[in-house]
Amino acid sequence: MLVADREKMQAQSKIPLPDSPKEGGFASRLVRANSLPEIEAVARDVMVPTVYQWTSGGAADEITLRWNREALQRIRLQPRVMVDVSVLDTRIKLLGRDLPFPILLAPTGGHGLMHPDGEVGTVRGAGASAALAVISAASTFPIEEIAKNASSPIWAQMFIKPDHGLTRSFVERAEAAGAQALCVTVDDPVTGIRDTIWRAEASSPDIKSVNRTGITSKKYGPPGDKYTPVSPDKLTWDDVEWLRSFARVPVVLKGILNPDDAERAVRAGASAIIVSNHGARQLDTVSATIEALPLITERVAGRIPVLVDGGIRRGTDVLKALAMGATAVLIGRPYVYGLAVGGADGVSRVIDILRGEFEVAMALTGRPTIASIDKSVLRHDVRS
Repeated sequence: MLVADREKMQAQSKIPLPDSPKEGGFASRLVRANSLPEIEAVARDVMVPTVYQWTSGGAADEITLRWNREALQRIRLQPRVMVDVSVLDTRIKLLGRDLPFPILLAPTGGHGLMHPDGEVGTVRGAGASAALAVISAASTFPIEEIAKNASSPIWAQMFIKPDHGLTRSFVERAEAAGAQALCVTVDDPVTGIRDTIWRAEASSPDIKSVNRTGITSKKYGPPGDKYTPVSPDKLTWDDVEWLRSFARVPVVLKGILNPDDAERAVRAGASAIIVSNHGARQLDTVSATIEALPLITERVAGRIPVLVDGGIRRGTDVLKALAMGATAVLIGRPYVYGLAVGGADGVSRVIDILRGEFEVAMALTGRPTIASIDKSVLRHDVRS
């Protein structure tokens, strides 16, 4: 996005400029917010209505969007007491690197719509709280500029396009910028049916014009008066092997819901997989990710790390995902709302709240270390 475009969008929005006297009010509300849902409530007041609708919306009837939260809420915990939890250890090792806690920032596009600092603010906030951030292929700042402002590790999200030359060029840029892994989105040969999001785009030219680059997914919009045939991108397991043939960093596949695909990912040489339904923005009525997770971790059987996103809003959600075999979780919309409210400080606030809640959940279930979190933390009589 050009600087002029960002300034024009800023002038049309309710997002306060850094020197705006209103920012103090938003900052105060950010500090008073004690949970991710509270920060979303503030963001809804701050954001341009169509931008909030574009961010919060899901596919079709938004059934899977609802299921992502409901499935997590149905899972009950089984605490242990009289366990020494005076010292908690949340460290994990992921793709050969030590991370202080198992919460990552998922790739989300168009951060310049949420705050003038865009993805630069995102990585600054992530760095302030020591979180790994996955940079979207649909970012509003060049990956080189984003990476220069990152003090914590970054991965680069990407799509394998039919134009392999364009794809390889982006990989080389991402690696040169310092991306420590390539996060390939594999569930998006064409965009899903997104009624709510389309309505937001139709009424906001700024949304409609942002992030339309050759390295993002092939776009499909609602048909007009005359039907236009759908033409998805071609993406197969051969493309994953092609990418691995020259990539100098680990390749992570994001968008796995089927255990058979998880098995294929292992055989194709993926370094990790992310159980994801694209924030419920692709195919409606697919399973909630937390329901798909145990089937996939069982099939993968520890051969590669399995991560999960989708509906994570509480520290107890993180605990439940790890109890089902996930190495780490990713959050998307929550930190975007934090960015909208407070820029880098808002992103950091979201991470810190979720990390704190996770530590409390560990303590109150008698799990002082990551290694001590297993299936026994879940009620055995409740099917997950």
